[in-house]
Amino acid sequence: VIKYGGSALGNPARRRGILQDLAFLSVAGIRPVLVHGGGSDISQRMAAAGRHAKFVDGLRVTDAATLQIVTEALHALNRALVKELIALGGRAVGLARAAVTPLLAKRLTIRGQNLGFVGEIVEVHPTPVLSAARRGAIPVVWPLGKDREGQLYNVNADLAAAELAAALHAEKLVLVTDVRGILRRPEGPLPDDRLGETPSSLIPHVTAREVDALITQGVIVAGMIPKAKACVHALKHGVRKTHMIDVKIPHGLLLEIFTDRGIGTEIVK
Repeated sequence: VIKYGGSALGNPARRRGILQDLAFLSVAGIRPVLVHGGGSDISQRMAAAGRHAKFVDGLRVTDAATLQIVTEALHALNRALVKELIALGGRAVGLARAAVTPLLAKRLTIRGQNLGFVGEIVEVHPTPVLSAARRGAIPVVWPLGKDREGQLYNVNADLAAAELAAALHAEKLVLVTDVRGILRRPEGPLPDDRLGETPSSLIPHVTAREVDALITQGVIVAGMIPKAKACVHALKHGVRKTHMIDVKIPHGLLLEIFTDRGIGTEIVK
């Protein structure tokens, strides 16, 4: 299961590289599943509509009007990713409708605050994902869950990928980010001609037990915290290995999966 989202989706060349890797994996007999975010697309649509985003603990407060924008943005992005995968020679199926979303959710509250239509995943029904994969297609899943009445909820895409990976008993969960992985100290961006180099502070291998200590020490910070926690959640629920890789490294997904050393951080049991 590969989760790909955020600003990493916005660069056409890098996006094409990730989708090429997915198409290759599929042709090679591996069954990739793509879970996508869409934060930048959503933010652009909200700005165009004159609406200001509000976040609580990194979660977008989602009223009815915002949910409509989120749904439209994710549906359009899902269709675009499917179309691009097919153009690259792969087969793909979009799972971006309430009727086929594999994620069941309920309303989430944080410290008594009502975040609107923000949800937490309570169950995963992987049948539509498995059905697509068995036909040789790449399932492309949006990060929206529904309750038993069909109401949609905005859910965290990292956790959605982790929950889906667990339900599928996936071999791997890979989070595609815009940083090299977990770093012992922050480092500035590398020039494009040095992207293959490994930063000296990259931690290539972490156990699930070490994650909490690295958060406490301030090594894992900001947006990397929910990603690391999503990886640990997946490991606790049956996924064998989890990875964080940098979208900027050409064919980083293949390098992480098919080489002994890899190019990012792997989190294992």
